[in-house]
Amino acid sequence: MDKTRVDDMLIEMISPKIKEIEEKFSNAQGLNQEDINTLLLKSQYNHINHLDDKLNEVTADVASLKGDFSSLEGKFSSLEGKFDLLNEKIEHTIQKALNKNMMLLITVMGCFVILSKLIDRISF
Repeated sequence: MDKTRVDDMLIEMISPKIKEIEEKFSNAQGLNQEDINTLLLKSQYNHINHLDDKLNEVTADVASLKGDFSSLEGKFSSLEGKFDLLNEKIEHTIQKALNKNMMLLITVMGCFVILSKLIDRISF
């Protein structure tokens, strides 16, 4: 275990007293309030160390998730670029089709006007 944490140092400080309490207990001697408080302190320090370890695991998982989300964000950006290109191609295709249809419409209308003028002159 890493001995740089404050809680580890505190456990080391009370370890001699814990050994005395364990000997007292194994000899069937009663524990006083100070002994009980020392055992509670050790229990709390161990619990804090355990929570610190879990917090470190969660922090590592969150950091990993950040990396995953960054990668995912890059993929979405790439996908967005592809959609932009596709959108431009579709707009270009639609514009070409509209221009072609407009020219066809103008040509048909022009032919219709010419044809109706020809029919009008032939009838008279």
